[in-house]
Amino acid sequence: MSQEHAHGAGASSRSMVWALTLTSTFLIAEVIGAVVFQSLALLSDAAHMLTDVVALAIALAAIKIGERPADTLRTFGYRRFEILAATFNAVLLFLVAGYIFYEGVLRLFDPEPVGSIGMLIVASLGLGVNLISMRLLASGVEASLNVKGAYLEVWADMLGSVGVIGGALLIMATGWTWVDPVVAIGIGLWVLPRTWVLLKNTTHILLEGVPKGLALDVVRATIAAVPGVAAVHDLHLWGISSDDVNGSVHVSVSGEDGENVRRRVLTAMQDVHGIEHATVQVETGPSGDPSGSGHGENPHL
Repeated sequence: MSQEHAHGAGASSRSMVWALTLTSTFLIAEVIGAVVFQSLALLSDAAHMLTDVVALAIALAAIKIGERPADTLRTFGYRRFEILAATFNAVLLFLVAGYIFYEGVLRLFDPEPVGSIGMLIVASLGLGVNLISMRLLASGVEASLNVKGAYLEVWADMLGSVGVIGGALLIMATGWTWVDPVVAIGIGLWVLPRTWVLLKNTTHILLEGVPKGLALDVVRATIAAVPGVAAVHDLHLWGISSDDVNGSVHVSVSGEDGENVRRRVLTAMQDVHGIEHATVQVETGPSGDPSGSGHGENPHL
């Protein structure tokens, strides 16, 4: 693991500790408020905040586990655990949204009295906690899908708090208690598309898909253009996590020193496409047999 990644992971973990502490503390208050004031929208917000707590805890654990070096059992290290954590968070959000939809439909047909003033106070406090947590997590969003998953959880809950505040004000003004379940359902509908995008991205990585920002044909063309390369085949690109790229390729050469060609291919993969972890096998002759010096690995070039 690079020093840059280690520094970024340390900063992300410190931010998550603060966000987790704030969110966990307020979760207890919000659950109590939801029960006391009989608000499904507040309960929906509390449910999202519960997923925030779980998401932050898992994301924090994923960062700590991901910092462990590779060993003889897991030769790529443990950074894939961050992707597993982000996937779990997305699935958890889907399940929570399903429960809220179910309860919301029941409430639409059988509205219950709602303590709108208490609902407003609790949701306003929750909004403040969410905004602080989002600020803490914002710096790591682009670097890690794991952090992005936790950030989306908090972001969704922030929107939930805004919705609950609006619903409470409307109930106070009109007495329409059906607004409460409508707000709860609306929160779920707003969150689900973003959750789907996160789940799609993590699944793509777990399936060893070509990393974002790369195109297989473009990389193939770059390698084929390297002096001494006669043909390119068995090109594979994948990522262990959201911010690294691995590659392997076989190249055929004719009339060139295989080791020099191999080094040029590795340099091109790094300089042009940022593929820092690559294995290149060089094959010579009409039969395409691997040459003695043609296979090489450059894990850090």
